[in-house]
Amino acid sequence: MMKLLSSPRLVGIIGYPLEHTLSPPMHNAAFQYLGLDYVYVPFAVPPGRLAEAVQGIRALHIAGCNVTIPYKEQVIPFLDHLDDGAARIGAVNTIVNRDGELWGYNTDGPGFLRSLREEAGLELEGKAVLILGAGGAARAVAFALAGAGAGRLIIANRHYDKGHKLARELTNGGARAAEAVELKPEVLQHCLARVDILVNTLPLGMYPQVETMPPLCGEWLNPPLVVCDLIYNPRKTKLLAAAEQRGCRILNGEGMLVYQGAEAFRLWTGQEAPALIMRRVLNQYL
Repeated sequence: MMKLLSSPRLVGIIGYPLEHTLSPPMHNAAFQYLGLDYVYVPFAVPPGRLAEAVQGIRALHIAGCNVTIPYKEQVIPFLDHLDDGAARIGAVNTIVNRDGELWGYNTDGPGFLRSLREEAGLELEGKAVLILGAGGAARAVAFALAGAGAGRLIIANRHYDKGHKLARELTNGGARAAEAVELKPEVLQHCLARVDILVNTLPLGMYPQVETMPPLCGEWLNPPLVVCDLIYNPRKTKLLAAAEQRGCRILNGEGMLVYQGAEAFRLWTGQEAPALIMRRVLNQYL
């Protein structure tokens, strides 16, 4: 059991709901391993209470927070500064409190790319990618893929206008090609026939709603398609199980969680995170 010293520095995660999160045990194991006087706790923030929650970071001298669904975009107006990457993406997943001034960062994109390269062995140059969703995580992934040389990005979102806005920003930001489509089965079937990678950024299939999945049929998932799901709990979502059954390579969100968390850890503490320890702890829960 982790022993608390007299006045540990507090960090945490804000989002709603948070039943699915494994960030607290992952980070607390890392702090304990390095002998750092930090504690990581979950802060479930109900709708309408985000401004108060962010003010609480200042008032309670909380060292920083991760930000998850549904607040990665909504949190920005309540922060004092954004780093260049977060400003370009338009989403924040990590807050750092520097003497009462809150800085927003986004470590999701680098975490996803590292996972894709190290765990799936993928090089992204020229690849066509279908991204499901247009929220904060989708934005981070899309901009990271564009920066890594992806050839075409297709954004499928329930609200077409939001997806179109992201596609336009990607194009203006230097993406080779980006377009938006509606998140409908017949549209996804057409798109899946012309992409190399599918990335689900939607919470469909996340614990406890493990029987849900995006609106597509498993028969449309065929090798050499690589199917990625940012969900890590459960380890194998209904989407990934369907893709694996069809012979596709699959990648869940576990690696992304570790690598984005390791970068947040460095921003809070100034020290390199013990990523292997963080991964080992996740394996105990998944």
